Amino acid sequence: MAKVSRKLFVLAAGLFVISVMIQIYFAGMAIFSDSSYLYNHIVFVRFMEIFPVLMVILSFTGKLPKYCRWMSVLLFLLIYAQYITANIPEAGAVHPVLAAVLFTVSVMTVLHAKRVVFPNSNVILKSGGVEKQ
Repeated sequence: MAKVSRKLFVLAAGLFVISVMIQIYFAGMAIFSDSSYLYNHIVFVRFMEIFPVLMVILSFTGKLPKYCRWMSVLLFLLIYAQYITANIPEAGAVHPVLAAVLFTVSVMTVLHAKRVVFPNSNVILKSGGVEKQ
């Protein structure tokens, strides 16, 4: 059970990074191209907010380090901070800043979890091919 939970944590963390990028894309499209993308931006967050909750659960069932647990909680809190900044006009300027923080923390989380779950998968890409470290 723990092995499966660990792998699912890495998968969920990776999917969360992708969902943050999609969310940022929707916001950019709404601002610079077609304002109807704002609807996608608003609705998509309902899907992506599931990942940090799932990651917290998987961090316990997978017996992952506390770092993974706390980073998952932080991701959850950052999403709800986004709700606050989106709905309080005076805090609106912080919304894109928190999006950058959310992306950075999600990437840090997936990279750390990958190192914990797959410790022997350190691969360095070189111009001549792939070399194991």
